[in-house]
Amino acid sequence: MTKADLRGHAATEADDDDAATAVEKPSPIHVTLSSDPGNHEHAPAMHDPDRPDISFPFQTTNTIEGGFTDEYRIASKTGYITADLALRPVPSHYHTLPGILADPEKAHRLKEIRLVTWYENDPEDPRNWKNAYKWYITFVCALSVVSIAFATAIIAGDFGDVMEEFQVSEVVVALSVSLMIVGFGLGPLILAPLSELHGRRPFWVAPFLVYIIFNIPCALAKNIGTLLVSRFLCGLFGSGPFALAGGAIADIWDNNERGFAVALFAAAPYGGPVLGPIVGGFIGETVGWRWIFWVNMMFAGVVACLCATIPETYAPALLLKRAKRLRIETGDPHITTEQELFRKSLKEIVVETAVRPFEMIATEPILTLLSLYASLIYGLLYAFFFSFPIVFSEGYGYNDGITGLMFCSVLIGIGLALFVTPRLERDYLRRGKEKGGHADPEDRLVGMMIGCWFIPIGMFIFAWTSPPTVMPGGGNWVGPCSAGIPFGFGMVVLYFSANAYIIDAYPGYVASALAAKIVIRSGLGAATPLFITAMFHNLGNGWAASVWGFISLALIPIPFCFYRYGKWIRSKSKRAT
Repeated sequence: MTKADLRGHAATEADDDDAATAVEKPSPIHVTLSSDPGNHEHAPAMHDPDRPDISFPFQTTNTIEGGFTDEYRIASKTGYITADLALRPVPSHYHTLPGILADPEKAHRLKEIRLVTWYENDPEDPRNWKNAYKWYITFVCALSVVSIAFATAIIAGDFGDVMEEFQVSEVVVALSVSLMIVGFGLGPLILAPLSELHGRRPFWVAPFLVYIIFNIPCALAKNIGTLLVSRFLCGLFGSGPFALAGGAIADIWDNNERGFAVALFAAAPYGGPVLGPIVGGFIGETVGWRWIFWVNMMFAGVVACLCATIPETYAPALLLKRAKRLRIETGDPHITTEQELFRKSLKEIVVETAVRPFEMIATEPILTLLSLYASLIYGLLYAFFFSFPIVFSEGYGYNDGITGLMFCSVLIGIGLALFVTPRLERDYLRRGKEKGGHADPEDRLVGMMIGCWFIPIGMFIFAWTSPPTVMPGGGNWVGPCSAGIPFGFGMVVLYFSANAYIIDAYPGYVASALAAKIVIRSGLGAATPLFITAMFHNLGNGWAASVWGFISLALIPIPFCFYRYGKWIRSKSKRAT
């Protein structure tokens, strides 16, 4: 068989190639799939084949050569499908026939290759686990994201004591937040492809333990340099949940049943940082800033123990393990998975993870603008961690603990959003049914068109109910505090919809698109803390917050424009669906 016997997984010996050509072996019984990828008869009832498969190993599978497959999602009576019926072009506007299918001889030999699938009602399929167990895994995944996001902002509860002990400016101390966010942006670029190759389970625990260890030098730091370097390493090794949690939730809940689970995950990166100053403020006020890191370390230790209970959920890893076992048991070397058959080289993986996201940022306006929009909101969240102390500590004279409590309003807004996001998912499914079962990616933008208005509302409330416009006294604190409610609500609803639209618009390049979004989000999130204090001191509370309000107002047309013209823009893209 040519192409190194289909990369060494599809045939026996090259010397038998001519004989195999002369005498066609009888093709084993296999599941017949419709040529229309949206019409699989053997897809589970809760699986919609027309929607992106987030569990597909995009970063480590050579889709140019092998194309795309639903191998990891469909179920069959025999437990396999033949590769000639499974492989198809990557979903994008320009359908290019995979290299293996473009060569008639190689395509003909694919009939011998058996791609392992789940059996019908397979107990090893994570989607068939008991709902209670799946909700437990979902809870742990969301909690892991909360714990890491919590760590980014917990130090914001007591900046003053850190500044005083190390005799540095607030901008320097703010780097302890920014550098950890930078680590978040870099870590998934490394962990995501590794988890595709080796499964998710090893990376739930090992990097998390390293993250816990680097909290020790944070707590014992004798100089600001030690603190900053340790915080960066905390972000780098603690980024595992950001790389794994969304995928793990997609592993256990199929795409027509994960509405509330995804809503929890969408809220976690925003709820975690809000909890940080609430807890950190009281810890710093009572026992000192070093105990902030000891407490964070304890919290992380508990979460690490819970993460250790998460089994392997990644379908490509589980099916690869099954394929290797079946090859030994049956002696049939043709049993494999697409990822194993068309695995990328190290160079190709590096290009996929380190180059393509930036290439897409430069060439895909949908991805760039939506990522910038969502990232701006993420940056505004961290801006609150520095502007709230200015308003409530400097303006109202509250201590760090009480100032931290003001963030409860943002939590209220996030909680309200959790009631709305599942309804947005149901609305999307309804729109799909009305369109004959195929919703457009632009139908995802309804949430953005709702949430976008609440961001400037929150910013203007914060701007013009803060001192000196409304001076401290009585219940006047309610004004700037309440600004967190519309902001928290709009933030989560907007992010939920933007993330879903990016996934649906780039189903063949999901990993690269989400990596690009993470890079932009981390960049803006890291930059905001470095200038926000000076901005509020120089412009005043009213106009500083109003600037952000006007910026968020200027961005409101983005979802409406894409809702109207998104289909046309996608038609001009070589990567969008």
